[in-house]
Amino acid sequence: MSSECDSLRKLQNVIAALIAPDGCPWDREQTPQSLCEYVLEEAYELAEAIRCGKVTEVAEELGDVLFLLVFISTLYAAKGEFTFDEAAAANAEKMIRRHPHVFAETVFASREEQLSGWERIKRAEKADNEGKPAGIYDSLPKALPPLLKAYRIHSKAARAGFTWDNDQDVEQQVEAEWLELLDAMQGNDKEAQERELGDLLFTLVELGRRKGIKASAALEGTARRFLSRFAFMEEAAGRKGEEFSALSMEEKNALWDTAKAAEQAEEPKA
Repeated sequence: MSSECDSLRKLQNVIAALIAPDGCPWDREQTPQSLCEYVLEEAYELAEAIRCGKVTEVAEELGDVLFLLVFISTLYAAKGEFTFDEAAAANAEKMIRRHPHVFAETVFASREEQLSGWERIKRAEKADNEGKPAGIYDSLPKALPPLLKAYRIHSKAARAGFTWDNDQDVEQQVEAEWLELLDAMQGNDKEAQERELGDLLFTLVELGRRKGIKASAALEGTARRFLSRFAFMEEAAGRKGEEFSALSMEEKNALWDTAKAAEQAEEPKA
């Protein structure tokens, strides 16, 4: 523990030197607002490293995120608003409060009941001055990426008991949304087509959530596999002195099948 405290203190000292009068001009110009985009960027890089299983990169990106968090807290501390230690302590107390089944004697009958309890405690924490609990979606960040936002919307709705009774009902809804999308595609109403496509995606997100699958992570995996296979195809065509875009669709499909087979051959056996 002391080693971790020493490392955090060292990082805080580095930041203090960077924003000192004789420090780095760029760092001295930063504000919590200006650092927001860097937090998002580094968080995405951390997620990418974790999903790719690159442990060394995970450690590096985790450090980058921590640097920004400490940097932001240091800027607030300089204005006398709060310190990193205060933020960390407040979060620890919040986690204790939201896990009464671990830190108190509360017993939940199921995971769903526990999650509903979490939501009730969270809403009570954010009650207004008159004691009125916050709305279920009041804490939902407006800037969340759409797939993640849809997942969180479904998750909160489920905790409030507003969802389909079983997985089969969701599967039937997916089919219904698909048919509605096909019907919309027969016309020329672009707004209707976009709406129906959104409805289909929204329902698919819920189906995945019920199966323990996050749509954003699933789609990211598919995109990564596509890019890997496409790079394989380009390299294969190049070795033959051919331009990929000039190949026939039959030749491209053959390369795709080869890329897919190569990918499957490299996957670890269960």
